[in-house]
Amino acid sequence: MARLAVTIERTLYVAAAPILGAAANLPDHPAVGTSVAAAGAVGVLGSVAAVCAEKDNAGRWLVGLAPLTLAAGVDYAAHHIPGSPWDLVMAGAWGVVCWACVPVSKATGRYRPKKRKALRAAPAPMARVLTPVPEDAPQPVADTADDYTKGVRKLWERAGNPARTHVVLAKPHPATQHDFTLLVRANEPGRPITGLREADVAAAFGVHEDDIRFIETTQLAGRQAGPGWQEVEIIPDERHRRRTKPSVAEWWEDRIGESAIRDSRYVAHNRNEQKGVTYWRAQLPDSIGEPRMDLADLARAMGTTYEEGRVFVDTDGRQVLVTVWDVSPLAKVYPATRELLTPDKNGWWTAGFLGNGQPARNRVHTDRGMAHGLYVAPSGGGKTQLMALAVAANANWGAVVWLVTEAPDQKTAALGVHCDRYGVGPLYMVRAMRALVALMDIRGRMAWADGRVHDWTPNASGCPYRPLASFWDEYLSAATDGEYGDEIMELAKEISVKGRKYAIGESPAGQSVYVQDGFAQLLLENLRDNCIPVVLKVAPKKIQEMFKALGVAPDDIPEPLPRSFSPEPEGRIERIMQGEAEPPSDSNTGGVGWTVPGRKPEILRTLFMDFSEPIDHLFPEEVFGLTAHEIAELEGLGLWFDWDLPPQPGEFGDEPDEDDLDDWADDPKQPRKSSSKAGTKSAAMPGRSKLTNPQDALAALAKLEV
Repeated sequence: MARLAVTIERTLYVAAAPILGAAANLPDHPAVGTSVAAAGAVGVLGSVAAVCAEKDNAGRWLVGLAPLTLAAGVDYAAHHIPGSPWDLVMAGAWGVVCWACVPVSKATGRYRPKKRKALRAAPAPMARVLTPVPEDAPQPVADTADDYTKGVRKLWERAGNPARTHVVLAKPHPATQHDFTLLVRANEPGRPITGLREADVAAAFGVHEDDIRFIETTQLAGRQAGPGWQEVEIIPDERHRRRTKPSVAEWWEDRIGESAIRDSRYVAHNRNEQKGVTYWRAQLPDSIGEPRMDLADLARAMGTTYEEGRVFVDTDGRQVLVTVWDVSPLAKVYPATRELLTPDKNGWWTAGFLGNGQPARNRVHTDRGMAHGLYVAPSGGGKTQLMALAVAANANWGAVVWLVTEAPDQKTAALGVHCDRYGVGPLYMVRAMRALVALMDIRGRMAWADGRVHDWTPNASGCPYRPLASFWDEYLSAATDGEYGDEIMELAKEISVKGRKYAIGESPAGQSVYVQDGFAQLLLENLRDNCIPVVLKVAPKKIQEMFKALGVAPDDIPEPLPRSFSPEPEGRIERIMQGEAEPPSDSNTGGVGWTVPGRKPEILRTLFMDFSEPIDHLFPEEVFGLTAHEIAELEGLGLWFDWDLPPQPGEFGDEPDEDDLDDWADDPKQPRKSSSKAGTKSAAMPGRSKLTNPQDALAALAKLEV
């Protein structure tokens, strides 16, 4: 029968070939053309349907429909290629291909249903090669597992085997009623467990999601590991104990390590009853960069608030120290003493105390020469107090101290008694600065003990002059003075650039370091690089710009200080109910601010110098001054005289008016009319004027009278 079917099929292909070749060239035979087109359409549509169905017998359908599909192609080509010979050639080729191939394909019997079913029933060749692992194969419920594991399996199966997993083992935790560890694996060998959530496990065993913890599966003898396995801890009893009676390490992990100091781990803590402080030590992981801290959250965890100023954090690499005070060290008063205000051999003295209890030190000199100073604070912030400490430290060191303030006050007047030069006003300040600029030139030519000239260095021997520390209180007010401000700014810059190598330092004190407020950028840079700036009680909106100007990185800029470090008085609700007013807040932030010894500011409270009591015990008995040689040189330049006198004739480059000379000669202490403008260079400096001192001015007046 098979041979007969092949013969009939070949005969039909041969007979149909001439009809296919002639169909495109017949004049009008709609029946023939329609039949050919219909047969081709059946072949094309059937082939497309077989491919789209994606069934196992799609190949058989494509082979069976191939003659019709090819006939559609020949008919289409015959209608579009001119010349009847080509139509006959293509039709003949179609007949030969179908006669030769199609019957052979069918004769092979590859698509017979019986053989196909047999192939499907046969196991895959690879399955015979693989050696099954007993534990990977699904285990029946009735196995050698213990009763506890079987009970857990029933609960797991009741939940629908979450994430298509199977319970392998369940181990109860000792000394607990409900805690256990669960080991599950994927149902299908070789498949990873995906989509298993805490909520799935919690729902299966009737506990809270917080009581579920996934842990990494470890490979043991006779047990596999990897993505296809998962260990889960169900610990409701442990969580309850941890919430109610945690250990110190657990409390730190849950309360501090989660948010306040992220990923930190408790190490130890100890208490100092004498100082009233508790120190907490913690460790950060090696993989963490800069530690992430929330100081407000940390303070709440320690039972206080950030505003009370009782909690401070210090880091040393991966080590963290949290200092918690019973009473804020920033609210304490630290009296100034002679011992604290006396520099050591390296020039360090104590300006106050940091939040962690360490001394906050400043210096009178650096390894590069004389140190400058920079003190910034608003009115009432403790700026003059801080400057008074620096004045005492330099005096105790044996330096010559000059102090000039823009306006007189009680504190600077009391300090002036212990200074070589003290004066008030922009005129006094510009005269002092002129003398310092000239003094740098004088000291640059003074021979040392070895007969040579040297730049000044700390602890040098054979130096012929003393260090000189100059202080400018309310510097910005003087620098913006309409008459002398420009010259003050120029001279201050020059002193900051060259003064250090001639043992001359300057320390401006003001309410700002902004260039637009009169603080020259060059002056700020020189002071910042040769001193330890101290900033007290800055307004919150100015903190960012203030520390940016001081070269502090944005990440290291501190948070604003609270308005008070005293705890809030209790009984607010009772006062509200009784209609009573709130007690006034204790303003105790004077002298509180930041010192900037490095790249990071550190909070401090400065020492307190009580000006209502005598302060002589904080200073040396002797007030040190310039050498006779230095004074003589300054006198020769007309720069060493009573700087409280009004402007002298020719001192600022202007010529005296004849109408005013008689009045001025009668009373030299009366202010003289001057046509000089702000910023005019001093005529008392070399080459600026023939009048170099008051005696020359009087001699000039005598000549005019003649």
